[in-house]
Amino acid sequence: MRLIYFGTPAFAACSLERIVQEGYEVVAVVTAPDKPAGRGLQLRESEVKQTAIKLGLPVMQPINLKSEEFQSALRALDADLGVVIAFRMMPVAVWSMPRLGTFNLHASLLPAYRGAAPINRAIMNGETKTGVTTFFLRHEIDTGDLLLQEETAIGPDETAGELHDRLMWIGADLVAATLKGIEEGNLQPIPQGNAAGLPTAPKIFQDDCRIDWNRGAREVHNQIRGLSPFPGAFTEWQGHVIKVYRSRMAEEASPGLGIFFRGASNRLCAGCAEGALELLEVQPQGKKRMSASDFLNGWMK
Repeated sequence: MRLIYFGTPAFAACSLERIVQEGYEVVAVVTAPDKPAGRGLQLRESEVKQTAIKLGLPVMQPINLKSEEFQSALRALDADLGVVIAFRMMPVAVWSMPRLGTFNLHASLLPAYRGAAPINRAIMNGETKTGVTTFFLRHEIDTGDLLLQEETAIGPDETAGELHDRLMWIGADLVAATLKGIEEGNLQPIPQGNAAGLPTAPKIFQDDCRIDWNRGAREVHNQIRGLSPFPGAFTEWQGHVIKVYRSRMAEEASPGLGIFFRGASNRLCAGCAEGALELLEVQPQGKKRMSASDFLNGWMK
């Protein structure tokens, strides 16, 4: 099969490399244009572009997916199948162009957690399992017919970053299995069930990151790990904005909501409405990320 691959971040780069290792012909890789980044605002290539160049694959970086020039170039490739992972919204004319259509890899067990932030939202909601799903694209986001799914447990202290990296590899295996199934003709697409009442995964906003110490310790713990390492949960303490990247449940009684205090064995703790948390990694505004012991030594003498 002649494949067109659409993707941008590391989550997508992993599957691209796996596809090539499996021997599939990728006739083009479509990714985001290079963007200024860092203090020098030098142009930075996406992880998918870097991987494509390493693999010797042709790269396309359209600014406008609806442009006739871009779509004409796609048509000329005469692709059999499209694969899209962590890419932007695509016009119907693009994803319906390949002879067999286009399938997507989504980091949840659809139809649960449709949306932009399934990994973050699953952890923030305290889920104990999640997974990855491949499905054919259709006009409504994340609603297409299901192809394959793979489930995995979420650890009680696992962060979004750690789960992201695990799902990246699990997803690469699932993409390879999906391609094999389509090629051999033994996959039967299944319509998604009714999503009414199931959790969704909307984009993360700043208000989602502000810690509300009026919530229980378990809820705050889930919020912290669900937003770690990016964008990071935060709170205000003594006039400073403090990001919290890692925590765990503490046995200490809370002396008050959101108050940082020294727990047993000189640990950094914070009070919640129900219980307290031990804070393991934090970042005061304008400083580097640091361990709780460094924070205690430098900020709470």
